[in-house]
Amino acid sequence: MIPLTNVRRAQVLDAEGIAHVHVQAWREAYSHLLPAQTLAGLQEQDRVIRWRDIVGGGETKVWVALEDEVVVGWASTSTGRDNDAPCQLELEGIYVLASHHGSGTGQALFNASIGNQQAYLWMAADNPRALTFYQRNGFQRDGTTEIKDLAGTPVPVMRLSR
Repeated sequence: MIPLTNVRRAQVLDAEGIAHVHVQAWREAYSHLLPAQTLAGLQEQDRVIRWRDIVGGGETKVWVALEDEVVVGWASTSTGRDNDAPCQLELEGIYVLASHHGSGTGQALFNASIGNQQAYLWMAADNPRALTFYQRNGFQRDGTTEIKDLAGTPVPVMRLSR
C-alpha cells in the first residue's frame, strides 16, 4: 500500500465520508466489544447530520485522511470534556479503515491533530492495537477508568495522557 500523505482539516462536505469511516471502523475495531446486532444497526445517515454540526460548529477540530479524495480516516480534538482533565487538549477520536491499517494513515492523522502537544484521550480498555499505537506516541495510562455507554453497551474505558 502506498503511504497516505493527504491529510487536511475537514470541511462540512466531508461529513458523509467521516460518518462512513466512523461506522465502518467501529464495526471493524469493536466487534469483540459490542453485539453484532448493535454494530449492524449503526446508521451512517444519523452520523452524517452529527458530523455536519461538529465540523461546521468549529468547537471540535477535525482532520480527514484521503485516498483519491475518499475519506479513509479521521481524527478530532477539542479543549477537553473532562472536569479533571490532565491538560487542555483531548484527542476525542481517531479512526482509520482496517484496509489502511499499517499504511501510516493513523500516524499522519495523529501528527496533524496533536503532533507533540501534551494531550489526553479515552479508549476502550480492551483495544490492544490502539494501546500499542498510543504508547508508541508517548501516551501512558493515567489510572483513570470508567464504564462508558457505546451504542447502548457498557464498555470499560481508560484514560491515557502524555
